[in-house]
Amino acid sequence: MEWIAALFKKCNCLLRKIADMKSRSALILIFLGALALTPGVAQQEQSPVSAVPLVNADDLLAKPVGSNWPSYNGDYTGRRYSLLNQINAANVEQLHAAWVFHPGNSQRLEATPVVIGGIMYVTSANDVFALDARAGRVLWHYTRPVSSGLLDDAASHKNRGVAVWKDSVYLLTDDAHLLRLDARSGGLIWDVEYADKTKHYGATSAPLAVKDEIIVGTSGGDSGVRGFVSAYDALTGKQKWRFWTIPGPGEFGSSSWPGKTYLYGGATTWLPGTYDPDLNLLYWTTSNAAPDFVGDSRPGDDLYTACVLALDPDSGKLKWYFQFTPHDLYDYDANETPVLVDVQENGTTRHLLVQANRNGFFYVLDRTNGKFLQATPFVEKLNWATGIDSSGRPQLSGRIPTAQGTYICPGIEGATNWFSPSYNPGTGLFYFMALESCNIFFAKPKPFTRGETYYNTGTKRVPGESSQKILLAFSVPDGKAVWRYPQTGDGGSWGGTMTTAGGLVFFADDADSFEAVDAASGRSLWHFNTGQQISASPMAYAINNIQYVAIAAGSDVFSFTLSH
Repeated sequence: MEWIAALFKKCNCLLRKIADMKSRSALILIFLGALALTPGVAQQEQSPVSAVPLVNADDLLAKPVGSNWPSYNGDYTGRRYSLLNQINAANVEQLHAAWVFHPGNSQRLEATPVVIGGIMYVTSANDVFALDARAGRVLWHYTRPVSSGLLDDAASHKNRGVAVWKDSVYLLTDDAHLLRLDARSGGLIWDVEYADKTKHYGATSAPLAVKDEIIVGTSGGDSGVRGFVSAYDALTGKQKWRFWTIPGPGEFGSSSWPGKTYLYGGATTWLPGTYDPDLNLLYWTTSNAAPDFVGDSRPGDDLYTACVLALDPDSGKLKWYFQFTPHDLYDYDANETPVLVDVQENGTTRHLLVQANRNGFFYVLDRTNGKFLQATPFVEKLNWATGIDSSGRPQLSGRIPTAQGTYICPGIEGATNWFSPSYNPGTGLFYFMALESCNIFFAKPKPFTRGETYYNTGTKRVPGESSQKILLAFSVPDGKAVWRYPQTGDGGSWGGTMTTAGGLVFFADDADSFEAVDAASGRSLWHFNTGQQISASPMAYAINNIQYVAIAAGSDVFSFTLSH
């Protein structure tokens, strides 16, 4: 093996250096040299990090974020709004690439980097890299082999990033393990298996640090699993609570899940949620029901699929829920980020939760109690429902998947998807990528079989019909589009958005470019062609009063700053 040859070479070098040392000391040095080369452990540069800033409660509670970007969405609100304004509409055309980092083990990075005190943590599959965020230089690298025997998204080894807490970095692996790493060295502190990969659970999410807990979700909704959200003690790794997103026998909502269907009904939780510390409520969204396109085995509304859940982060108890697509037959999961927005109305502050849903409607809820306030369509191609009634339930058109095929809009990828939205309190606008697309949906009942995906057939595109991505800016109080920026491309981009106090919206366009537009008007101001399809969302940070913006594109991480 190559690593054994490298170990032998390093040991010979160490032996020459320590010829006059006591044998015990020599053995210790040899062991440390071996450890640095052993697969599955962290490897450091010769000049390791001398000091790693501790992540304190104020870092995680910052709203909005500035120099640091301490979690997947920046702050707990999910707004992806940065206070940094050094890069602005007047000078963004001077933006240039400061550095590019190539992890080397993925062609489709989906992570949003986390930055604390000038150190960037970014993931690729089961690997974590700590980088000097000024130059992209590797400080340490934790590596773990990808897992075998996985299904669907987990089998692609997707990973969307880390959580940080105090002096630790937390990672979810493709086979649903929660790892705690030492932020100073990348060394593994503990490893907790929180779901069984042999039952086809996996993980593609970034975890979320709340108080002294690490909140995790699971993927595998199309693989026949029972979804859940769990919290683990950040220090010890001990499970503190688990909320099952499909009720068991005798529980509220279980009538939709006769027999053992609750054990493989989906409702997975594969994106991190948001959190309101004032209300002490955790908001987490759930995926589609399984099987995707046939609902005979799961009559009724199929709770808690395609929902947003408000959970007590201390106990995991459900406070309220709202279901966007009851009895989903279209794979319209609700995992898009539930964004927390406050608006002034008649002298009072309204605490809202907003989401651009995959089903094609933009929703506004009261986040204190889950009350439905309004929903408006944001795409033109929408025929599965004719509208949303006063209670928030869809008014169905009768179009459902059939054996012969049914033309349904939005298509299988949804009117939007997991790529991140953002909200700018300065403009009062909510920004997200929409997709105008339709598919022919097919249904063919088939019993659940362990080890196989549980779709009950699928979809295909209409020959000659095109799709189009559009960057939309929505007014939250009105639920209406203020401006639209149609994209040039085939609708295949998967990148999200980020907005700043500099009056900008950064996003991944549909032509493989990282782009910035005016946040008030949507006017294009700058773009950088990465040459790769983008499947991640941007972020911002600052070091020594110099602002950077970064995004993962294809197999690389790019960081940009102004010319100096």
